[in-house]
Amino acid sequence: MIHSIEVKQLCQRVVDSSGVLDILDNVSFTVDPGEALAITGSSGSGKSTLLGLLAGLDVPSSGQVLLLGNDLFALDEEARAALRAAHVGFVFQSFQLLPNLTALENVMLPLELAGKPARDAAQGMLERVGLKDRLHHYPKTLSGGEQQRVSLARAFVVQPKLLFADEPTGSLDTRNGARVIELMFELHRELDTTLIMVTHDQQLAALCQRELHLSGGRVQAA
Repeated sequence: MIHSIEVKQLCQRVVDSSGVLDILDNVSFTVDPGEALAITGSSGSGKSTLLGLLAGLDVPSSGQVLLLGNDLFALDEEARAALRAAHVGFVFQSFQLLPNLTALENVMLPLELAGKPARDAAQGMLERVGLKDRLHHYPKTLSGGEQQRVSLARAFVVQPKLLFADEPTGSLDTRNGARVIELMFELHRELDTTLIMVTHDQQLAALCQRELHLSGGRVQAA
């Protein structure tokens, strides 16, 4: 079986006036297809740095990440971007919607970039997350919970094999956060998407099948 993600001795170091800082120190683990993994730890533990490396958005000091069997850092930046476009979805704390596009246009965008039919699929996914009446609204006219549901629809409309979520409820109140999480896990199960979520919320982490806890850049539990 090919793991969704395989991480081998991953290190990320930065050098400043005080010397060498190990942000990630010899991190190794695997994630199986369809699994939900929570990455937890205190602020500064390396969670977001690790997520960026797993997605190939950054390059490590040393070590290896295999994403769907592909050695990310043996690929150039263009090839890594193509791999993400084909197989990966993202949900961010800050939504990352394009302000000059409607909800429908935001969700259509990744399909259009992939050269796939977009409108019907995007509309169907927005209806799936409860935004049937918000298709033509711009982000600034939507609540935070609605914006994050647009972000979810955009991430899942391409039916990704992997979804990376970085503090997906961090900007939401309790009620909207709970609804977004409910939808995210429903879609994760329906589409059999591998879910990797950075969170500081232990209740949220408990919804995942497994927790990887970082402390001082090292894995404490996996």
